Amino acid sequence: MTESGPIFLPQGFKFSSATAGIKASGKPDLALILADRPTSAAALFTKNFVTAAPVEVGRGSLVKSHGLVRAVIVNSGNANCATGRAGMRACQKVCSDLAQFLNIKPVEVFPSSTGIIGVPLPVEKISAQLKSLLEKSGASPDHFRQFASAVLTTDTRLKLASIPLRNGKAAVTGVAKGSGMIHPQLATMLVYLLTDAIATPAELRRSLRNACAETFNTISIDGDTSTNDTVLLLASGASGVRMRSVQKEFEKALRGVCQSLAEQIVADGEGVQHVIHLRIEQAKDRAEALRVARAISHSLLVKTAWAGADPNWGRILAAVGRSGVRVNPNR
Repeated sequence: MTESGPIFLPQGFKFSSATAGIKASGKPDLALILADRPTSAAALFTKNFVTAAPVEVGRGSLVKSHGLVRAVIVNSGNANCATGRAGMRACQKVCSDLAQFLNIKPVEVFPSSTGIIGVPLPVEKISAQLKSLLEKSGASPDHFRQFASAVLTTDTRLKLASIPLRNGKAAVTGVAKGSGMIHPQLATMLVYLLTDAIATPAELRRSLRNACAETFNTISIDGDTSTNDTVLLLASGASGVRMRSVQKEFEKALRGVCQSLAEQIVADGEGVQHVIHLRIEQAKDRAEALRVARAISHSLLVKTAWAGADPNWGRILAAVGRSGVRVNPNR
């Protein structure tokens, strides 16, 4: 199910990557997902009040398109955040230019950016590569991995996960980037989840919200929530399998893919040497358990103890005590 395991590519999508010269390293920094037809979509975004231009544009486009997406364009190396009105215009121009090539509406293009904050987006460099992106697109596993590689920034490895549905008749597959600024309420990450099941945008929104609540919104590395975080779920419907007919199996697979990607993000975190799983017992409900878990995971003293491989349980107890949850330390 992880990057080293088999990848079950959903039907109805093509992938591509290119180098626009955004990254100083010269590595690929543009990535494209192209759907064969308008595709049902749902997305969750950062809760940070400072949001990047692509977050604003993408959120607005999903509303205007009634939850339909035809193409996803991603640039890495530049966050297009804190770039003012010029950043918004740059993002809109990239969407408009790609839409013109595809003869679709700009609102059917979903943008994402990740990288350095506060630097103007080199929109002309990006637009110059759009034709090449389209010409090189393909549906092979290699094309998918090239897409996954092009969205990376400080990551050291690809982050992929895949689970088949109905004995391989359909699938849920995902790709993620993220290794720093990881904190609940999403994280510094971009996640693209794909399925070829038939589903409406409303059905996808419900499933995505539930899956993220149990996975991406429960991880933490450094306690910082970023400006560009996006989780996007697309359903092409190309398999002919209706999500409603495999509802439980689909939701289990979606959670499994999200869980795998979340764990891969934590394992590849900047400076991470230990991956800790917290299990909270005897809480009165899930919300209370999450408050305790977050108090522990955000404590710098607890983190330094873990980093030094020191089982300093007193620090954990202190973190639990200041979580705001009533506890009995004598039990």
